[in-house]
Amino acid sequence: MDLQGRNALVVGLARTGEATADFLLRRGARVTITETKSLEDLGPKAAFWLRRGAALETGGHRRETFLSADLIIPSPGVPRRPEFAAAMERGIPVLSEIELAVRFLKGAIVGITGTNGKSTTTTLLHRILKDAGRNAFLAGNIGTPLISFVDRSRDDHIYATEISSFQLEYIREFRVSLALILNLSGNHLDWHGSMDEYAEAKKKLILGQKPGDAAVLNREDTRVWPWGKTAASTIYGFSGKRAVARGAFFRDGWVVVKEGGEEKRILPAAEIKLPGPHNLENVLAAAAAARILGVAPSRIRGTVRAFRGLEHRLEPVASVRGVRFVNDSKATTVDAALKALASFSRPVVLILGGKDKGSDFRTLRKAVRSGVKSVVLVGADREKIRAALKGAVPLRDAGSYAEVVRTAFEAAAPGDVVLLAPACTSWDMFRDFEERGRVFKREVRRLASGLKRKRG
Repeated sequence: MDLQGRNALVVGLARTGEATADFLLRRGARVTITETKSLEDLGPKAAFWLRRGAALETGGHRRETFLSADLIIPSPGVPRRPEFAAAMERGIPVLSEIELAVRFLKGAIVGITGTNGKSTTTTLLHRILKDAGRNAFLAGNIGTPLISFVDRSRDDHIYATEISSFQLEYIREFRVSLALILNLSGNHLDWHGSMDEYAEAKKKLILGQKPGDAAVLNREDTRVWPWGKTAASTIYGFSGKRAVARGAFFRDGWVVVKEGGEEKRILPAAEIKLPGPHNLENVLAAAAAARILGVAPSRIRGTVRAFRGLEHRLEPVASVRGVRFVNDSKATTVDAALKALASFSRPVVLILGGKDKGSDFRTLRKAVRSGVKSVVLVGADREKIRAALKGAVPLRDAGSYAEVVRTAFEAAAPGDVVLLAPACTSWDMFRDFEERGRVFKREVRRLASGLKRKRG
């Protein structure tokens, strides 16, 4: 693909947009960056890209800018806009950053997608590969944009790549040698429009595969597992409930991987330090992928034993007067919040709220009735959650995260868990879920420090 002299439009100037603009400029493209933020809001970033030779459109998107491009690359999560449809009607290609990257990248791509567990599984697989001495790199949503690796890529490199539905929406020829699809539940429906459209975006990850490629699918996901019937790749399964003909499962308390009729015991499930049954499934998926890539069971065992999980994923924060605070800010969907709740047998004070993504919060009612003693509501769409949970559990309100932490602590008793698993995005109050989680942790530490001073 020759980019020299082509008019390339980059939509959005976050991390992936910047990496894409850099890539295009270094290959001789005439780059325009269009952003909804004002020139003032972009600050020094605007001056930097102007010095690099890019044209900059700020404060909104002009239809004419899209229609004068030869190539359009939207940043992940940029809303579907009529300008994209107008450009495609004119035959102007709209490509995801990963689609552009794969046309230049050397090496093998392992693509990991799903509604929940992507970051944990991608990170664990990457660590397994690194510990086994492979030239492995963490890429995509959790790491560095895939396109940033192109210039230094080699044939023996492996890219463990977390891939979102936003990225998959705009692919054409994107191909991964190994695909992992972990699960599927309602997410980003405000963006995709329906569950079917969301699922079709995810499915593209295996539709682009060819004979000789491999895919690891969730045997227990009734929407994902049937996709293997029409895939050209070799299908492996993972299951926490049954043995699979090819893939990973539990038997007699062990993680087992089966391939070619031969079973390999990896490690006892009791040695997995990650909390929650959903994380056991993430380990199964990573173990199956690692064996497909030729990693010895002993290497997998050592890495899994040492792995403690990621920040903002069921992350222990502190115990304050016997109340345990846990940060699962990454639980931005109802399904993720349900999985977080299933990780605890003790009473929970649950923190919910933020910006809704088109979720049905009524599916929380059964879980909160059985394991939650109180819910603290916060954020822009708290009223939708209130309406869904009214009568199922006591509901409390908070306006800030300092108030969230104090209110949750007051509702808890020694031995209880205060769990931040919001079932919503953070964009109403924070830049991202990481900022939300760190503010939550800061306020927990402030609470603990204040109580300690009072006691002293």
